[in-house]
Amino acid sequence: MSPWPPGETDSTIDTVTTTDHELVFDRLGLPDSPVARAAYAFTKRATPAFVHNHSVRSYVFARAHAERRGVDYDDELVFLSCVLHDIGLSEEGNGHQRFEVDGADVAAAFLREQGVDDRRVEIAWDAIALHTSAGIPPRKATEVALTQAGISTDILGVGRDELPPGLADQTHALLPREDLAYALSDAILAQAKADPRKADPLTFPGELMRLHLPHGAVPSWYDIIAAAGWGDRPVSASRRRAETPERVAELYMAYLDAGDLEGLVSLYEPNAHFRPQPDAHAVGHDAIRPALRQLLASGARLRLDQRDIRVVGDIALVTNRATLTGAGPDPVVTDSTEVLRRQPDGGWAYVVDDPFFGS
Repeated sequence: MSPWPPGETDSTIDTVTTTDHELVFDRLGLPDSPVARAAYAFTKRATPAFVHNHSVRSYVFARAHAERRGVDYDDELVFLSCVLHDIGLSEEGNGHQRFEVDGADVAAAFLREQGVDDRRVEIAWDAIALHTSAGIPPRKATEVALTQAGISTDILGVGRDELPPGLADQTHALLPREDLAYALSDAILAQAKADPRKADPLTFPGELMRLHLPHGAVPSWYDIIAAAGWGDRPVSASRRRAETPERVAELYMAYLDAGDLEGLVSLYEPNAHFRPQPDAHAVGHDAIRPALRQLLASGARLRLDQRDIRVVGDIALVTNRATLTGAGPDPVVTDSTEVLRRQPDGGWAYVVDDPFFGS
């Protein structure tokens, strides 16, 4: 796919190199070559200002990291990779793949039309396609690693303290942020919502989609392996999972009746809050375990009758009528309040368990 719209030629691109371009190239010392200027003009025309500004800033920060590290690298290639890395968010870059790969394909086509040799095009493709893939770019070509380093600094602030004093301020004065991180997230989401093929659940776009759609609309890793058809079951848990928030209360009563201390503990998140007595508060498994051990030693029995439940995504708020017998001469009846959270394996567990919250 050609990155140029019908009728647009190199001479048309030359007219885009205006005085403001000259100011940016001069002030920031950008690579001054025909292909660098063409890439700058392409991104300037094809993407919103917040994307274009981010792309150029990423190069400035990548170059600073390279100078600090004292590495040998292809400066022009890092510039091309940075300035084109989000071209997948442009109209002509919007295909049916995740935006990073769409962008890499469009950038590669553009660079080949500009006469860039195949080896350098391959490196630029890697740099663009992998720029959201943590841990991989540092193991690839130096230019791939530097591209991600510059992008990460501009988006996430990674390594910002290592930049030369004043560089970020100077760069932002010429190329304003325009709420980049949120604007970029919105652009990725807009593409993915229009075409879910662009948001595989195990990718960065997929994670963004998961945060903005109803719970379960985007499958988790555990949903995916459960649907594989091989019948695999969790091997790290010897006890049953609470597959629903309602199931937690059922398992709690069953484990208590069976005297299963570790089963009870397994129903709490590692840093959960538990109020075993009106004047006691246990936080975390190490504190919750003794409280539950004391409950078991008392011979108590518990009945939990659900009164109401509200489930929002991975969080559930539950109220139960709790009737405790056997721990004293008279039954203790309270309206308990529990906050539950869906766990990485798909089960549910207590975040807050307070039988006395309403007292």
